[in-house]
Amino acid sequence: MKHLDSLSRRHFLAETAKSCFGLTIGGSMASMFQQSASANSLKHSLTGSAGGKAKHVIYLMMTGGMSHLDTFDPKPDAAADIRGTTRSINGKTPGIQLGHCLPKLAAMSEDISLIRNMTSTQGAHSQGQYFMRTGYTPRSSITHPSTGGWVNHFTHDATATLPGFISIHSGNEHPGEGFLPPHLSPLPITSAQEGLPNTSLARGVEQEQFEKRMQMRQLLDSKFDQSFAKGQSSVRAYDAMYDAALKLMKSEDLQAFDLSQETKATQRLYGESNFGKGALLARRLIEHGVKFVDLKLGGFDWHGDLEEQMESQLPVVDEVISGLLYDLKHRGLLDSTLVVVATEFGRSPKINQNSGRNHFPKAFSTMMAGGGIKGGFVYGETDQHGENIIGEKVDATNINATIGQAMGLPYDKVIYSPSKRPFSMGNRHGKPILELFS
Repeated sequence: MKHLDSLSRRHFLAETAKSCFGLTIGGSMASMFQQSASANSLKHSLTGSAGGKAKHVIYLMMTGGMSHLDTFDPKPDAAADIRGTTRSINGKTPGIQLGHCLPKLAAMSEDISLIRNMTSTQGAHSQGQYFMRTGYTPRSSITHPSTGGWVNHFTHDATATLPGFISIHSGNEHPGEGFLPPHLSPLPITSAQEGLPNTSLARGVEQEQFEKRMQMRQLLDSKFDQSFAKGQSSVRAYDAMYDAALKLMKSEDLQAFDLSQETKATQRLYGESNFGKGALLARRLIEHGVKFVDLKLGGFDWHGDLEEQMESQLPVVDEVISGLLYDLKHRGLLDSTLVVVATEFGRSPKINQNSGRNHFPKAFSTMMAGGGIKGGFVYGETDQHGENIIGEKVDATNINATIGQAMGLPYDKVIYSPSKRPFSMGNRHGKPILELFS
């Protein structure tokens, strides 16, 4: 077996890993678990005293283009063909109004900031989501790091058992770590309810048998590693995956993925939806030290049947986000956890012939809470129809820079891609929205 070629060796090791770990191993899985000692937390000289309080981020991505007019920027005085059936309700804080399907969030308005002057150049879903998550427009020649990738780059802890960046329900289109080293990629969780399956030694493999298998792997690897590991980072990442996976399998941090450990009262707070399970898992993960959790909720592409879609989807959003904020606050975690609610673009002010709203990147809204962000605050505004931004415009580059500022990270630090091109967390145009900070 020592004389197998590298391709055969890789196949053999992958099959062995499946037997040992119950995991499917590949280049991406290797990158999920690798820990690197070379990237410690970097400090950034903040502008003034704003920011630096957030230690974790929970990024809630509402894909499909969530309507700003029916959620965070309702227009109660607009005509019926713009307002639709949405009624405005007053938040607990004077000056804040939300759509009537978000009553629980309105009752917590003293903890949130609304950013109503968002805009984008991207009017298609995948491109808009990519821009929102990275601050860069898509290019065929490169994949840019997502916000979570940048956060993981600047805060990576080689001693941690859990990865610094975890995505939940995000699928395969997430840009992840982009061009950054593969050990910074997110660990994907496809089902919050199931968590991280097949990682226990108790799945039909006794400890003694497991140790023998690991010794066999080390024996088979020895000559291969001597020949290739020093010169090929992918080989080193592949080996490091085994060590990190074994470390995780034996770690008490695995309980972070077990939602059954929560009380019934806490589980009811988040509701029964998959989105609620994901938010509860996100809270458990940041409690165990994960720096950035990305949670996706789709279903906002409301080209038709607006009223039915809104009345069905938004109560879930209201229950889960308000439940998450309440839970974080009462556990003393909200001050150190930045919660971001984002979407790729808004919906058209004028309701179409199918009683829905079309794509509208020209103006939309984002919400932030916790992590040093002001509560009961509105930044920016749109006109009476929700169509045009009045005054300053902000986009994904500002959101990324604001997240960096909130965490005390060097959002403007230039990192060079493998092709030697310069990039930064906030893009060269993105500046943090300092007015959001308390």
